[in-house]
Amino acid sequence: MASAPQTSTEPELPPSLAPSFPTATLGHPATCVRERERERERERKMVVEESETPRSPEAKLGMQVEDLWDVQEPQLSPTEKLNACFESIPVSAFPHAPSSQVIEIRSDTSLAEAVKLLARHKILSAPVLDVTAPEDASWIDRYIGVVEFAGIVVWILHQSEKMEGHSPFDSALNDSDDDIGPAVAAAAASGMSSPRFKSKHPDSPTATCGKFFETLTSSDFYKNTKVGDISGSFRWAPFLALQTSNSFLTMLLLLSKYRMKSVFVVDLGEAKIDNVITQSAVIHMLEECAGLHWFESWGSKKLFELGLPLMKSSHIVKVYEDEPVLQAFKLMRQNGVGGVPVVASDGSKAIGNISIRDIQFLLIAPEIYKDYRSITAKKFLTAVRSHIEEHQKRVPPERHGSTWTIETGNLEGVITLRDIISKLVHEPRGYFGDFFDGVLPLPANSRV
Repeated sequence: MASAPQTSTEPELPPSLAPSFPTATLGHPATCVRERERERERERKMVVEESETPRSPEAKLGMQVEDLWDVQEPQLSPTEKLNACFESIPVSAFPHAPSSQVIEIRSDTSLAEAVKLLARHKILSAPVLDVTAPEDASWIDRYIGVVEFAGIVVWILHQSEKMEGHSPFDSALNDSDDDIGPAVAAAAASGMSSPRFKSKHPDSPTATCGKFFETLTSSDFYKNTKVGDISGSFRWAPFLALQTSNSFLTMLLLLSKYRMKSVFVVDLGEAKIDNVITQSAVIHMLEECAGLHWFESWGSKKLFELGLPLMKSSHIVKVYEDEPVLQAFKLMRQNGVGGVPVVASDGSKAIGNISIRDIQFLLIAPEIYKDYRSITAKKFLTAVRSHIEEHQKRVPPERHGSTWTIETGNLEGVITLRDIISKLVHEPRGYFGDFFDGVLPLPANSRV
């Protein structure tokens, strides 16, 4: 039927806003209603399809998991289904980290410069490239280990121990003949926990005065210490790495049960690091998967339904606001955690959080503490906040996600990224086989 002639003098609507039902139905109300309902249904489907279109590499990965989820055996539990899905996806499918976060630090780089590099790139660790290795070296021979904030903390603690009971101050700093290797080599690479560091003089204020860090960072000893001197390593490899063919499940277990904060993925053909996968990157991937069926089977649950927090208030590793700031870093090393809450003197309310990466502020901005007779945890938080606010145009706010505190008036518990990932998958019996043989100690509750 020919269209009715236009009689209205109003401006013509754009096609996207014009009525969608054909003019042939005019004059037939029932038919118009049915056509409008069909058109609305088509529009709803279009909106759903557009919303389901992955908007990021992480969302595409989530859709891949969704496809695998849909074909799993119905009798499997949600956790078993997720295990099967993640075992079917190689780590090569994980989105690559930004190029600024995949860096190598030469073994002849000074510790002072390494701290600046880690802080500038907002990363916790970086592989150390052996400058003496031949060009055709395998990846195992190409790297000598990892330099990380955790290892730097051990180095700082060792220097603070040397200060306690010694005089004059500078002579100890410049005593480069002391063997610092064993102390810092204890810091295991790739975020693994090291043997406990115990202070010989836990109440000594010597190493917590503001002058200590300013003097340390201006000394030749600090400037001349090389990252090769503080790179932890395993017995047969510079660090624990995955091949591109290893599975997502392996990666998730290493980042959760095996306490690694990041995992290097090595391209054997190129003999170099292809990607770095961190706990934070996994959490970001999960954020992009909200709304998908497999995610909702897990992510829609309440914290208590997942058994979180794992660490209750009576077992929280915490530092009091009036304790020396180095005590916070000692606790992190002793307990293998990446951060601790700072609590009020009465021990109930959290006033802040100190993470392992915050050691950088003791080294790159020591001048902000020089007037303090003692740098307490509370003074440290105040000084760092002021420093960041003053330099916020040059130092964008960072996303701290290593430790989350739960508060309902009082401190109830702590949830870490590792805890969240650990609730996503479980380790099948005998899964790793001889994967760790000769590489690192196993957790006490391992079933390998």
